[in-house]
Amino acid sequence: MQKVAFYVFVLFILGGCRPDEPPENMSAPINEPQEAAQNSTDSLKVMEKDETGRYLADSTGMTLYYYLNDKPGVSACTDQCLDEWPPFYIGSNKVPEDFNEADFGVITRPDTGEKQTTYKGFPLYYFSRDQVAGQTNGYSADDKWYTVNNSIERIALNEK
Repeated sequence: MQKVAFYVFVLFILGGCRPDEPPENMSAPINEPQEAAQNSTDSLKVMEKDETGRYLADSTGMTLYYYLNDKPGVSACTDQCLDEWPPFYIGSNKVPEDFNEADFGVITRPDTGEKQTTYKGFPLYYFSRDQVAGQTNGYSADDKWYTVNNSIERIALNEK
C-alpha cells in the first residue's frame, strides 16, 4: 500500500512538470531590479521628483544610489550591506543626454568578484526597499545614501 501511495504522490508532483513547456504565469518579481538591469541592453534614464530633483535610474525606472562612505573605485558596502543595497551593473553605457559616457565605468568587487557600474568613480547601487519604478525610499538613508545627480559631482570634485 505504501508503494502505491508513493507512486501516486510522485505522479501527482511530476504531472504538472513538463520539461518541453515553459511554466505558466511565471515572471521575475518586481523586487529584483538588479537581475533585470544586468541583462539589459537598454539605456539609463533621468527621472525627477520634488524630494530628490533629477536622478539617474536604470532602463526600467529603478532608482540608482551612491554611498558617501565609498571612495572612487572602491565600495565600502560589503557583507550584509549588500543585502540592503545590491550593486548595479549594466554591460553597456548608453547614457542619457545630460550625462557624459566617459563618467561611467566598471569595477570588479574584490569581495564577490562581480562587476559594478560606477559614476564618476562611485559604485552604483539599488535599494532593496524600492519595489516599483520611481520609488526613492533609499534617498538620504542614514544620511549616507543618495540618488545619482549633481551632488555626486561635488563629492567627486572634493575627492581630487
